[in-house]
Amino acid sequence: MNTKLLAASGLTSMILAGGAVAQDCGEVSITEMNWASSAVVTAISDFLMTEGYGCTVNRVPSSTNPALASVAETGEPDILTELWVNAAPVYDRMSAEGSLVTLTDVLSDGGVEGWWIPNYLLEEHPELASLEGVLANPELVGARFHQCPDGWACKTVNGNLAEAAGLEENGIEVFVHGSGETMATSIAAAFENEEPWFGYYWAPTSVLGQYPMTRVDIGPYDEEAHACNGLEDCQDPQLSAYPQGKVVTVVTADFEEREPEIADLMRNVQFTNEQMNEILAWQEENNASAEEAAVHYLTTYSDVWPGWLSADARANLAALIDG
Repeated sequence: MNTKLLAASGLTSMILAGGAVAQDCGEVSITEMNWASSAVVTAISDFLMTEGYGCTVNRVPSSTNPALASVAETGEPDILTELWVNAAPVYDRMSAEGSLVTLTDVLSDGGVEGWWIPNYLLEEHPELASLEGVLANPELVGARFHQCPDGWACKTVNGNLAEAAGLEENGIEVFVHGSGETMATSIAAAFENEEPWFGYYWAPTSVLGQYPMTRVDIGPYDEEAHACNGLEDCQDPQLSAYPQGKVVTVVTADFEEREPEIADLMRNVQFTNEQMNEILAWQEENNASAEEAAVHYLTTYSDVWPGWLSADARANLAALIDG
């Protein structure tokens, strides 16, 4: 473990163990979704609720649809962090019924998906900024499009986009990766040697935090076209940019009424993609846990998160804020 991690170990212990703060907050259950950025959001939120507000926090390992099903059936967990709306078809219905209350866009500028090239490639060949430029110069992107693995929803969308764009007709092979790990490794390898790379990726991720890339302009977002592109049997694939992903924190209606001060806290817990990419890149580079990544955020962005807190919670965390 490096020096910075060792210096933060005391705070990490506090995040893991919690403490006793004289407040009125009771028990709180919060999702710990099975991807890196959500785990970091949960670790930060857990620490602030525990040390700032005196909550007893129970983290619930989950993913999007099981968490929503649990809320529908049992009314728990109380808080769902980093819910990607475009991957949650029941979100609109549950919100309309009032069983879910949306507090905030936890990723303030939304989730980002698209087709990317490395910045060094764009600097050398600015014509690659658009799909037209890529199609006219397939050799400059290595004549390959890096596609999502089987089973990922993006593979279907990209497959239809590739057909609409005529990638293969223009000499660009669609290469399906076996896993997300091999996709990430292919980007790292390209950057190591400043070689061509062209394919799908998304943010926030450690990869885009470590490796500067630019989205290729494939045209405007078209809601109808994108909906068809998401179908395996889309009869008429058309070009459409990916929409900005709405990524929210939601709570149950009962929880908002029971713990209004914590609901107010969670309304304020927001991250930009730039911030989250940086946190995840640091986590990857240091082989760090979500708790250690939370420490990194709390120490690096100590000018941001105190503004999320009530006056009493700021007083409880005064030593950390001042330090």
